[in-house]
Amino acid sequence: MARKVVNRKELRAQADAAEARAKTTKKAAKDKPTKEKKEKAAKEPKKPAAKKASRKKVAKEVRMKAYWGVFNPSMKRLVLFEYADKKAADKKAADLTASSRSQHFVQLVKEAITE
Repeated sequence: MARKVVNRKELRAQADAAEARAKTTKKAAKDKPTKEKKEKAAKEPKKPAAKKASRKKVAKEVRMKAYWGVFNPSMKRLVLFEYADKKAADKKAADLTASSRSQHFVQLVKEAITE
């Protein structure tokens, strides 16, 4: 069974023509307000102006400090080292891995500074 070939150019021309007709009818409707619209606008009381929203407090920026944490496979932090002591953290992770069957690893941890 053969299908009918669709002419895309004709379809596009029809769509453009319909769009142009819709635009002209919308403009004509906007330009000439009907009596019903005028009466409706006159009957409806104006709404009071909405209150301005009060300013919300700006969130205080929290200062963070970086540490190296040694974790077990279940993501439980075992030991926390200062950022400058990465070698010590790596050594601790290697010692824990050697002493047990599971892999321990080092990961960066950021915690908020409390003053």
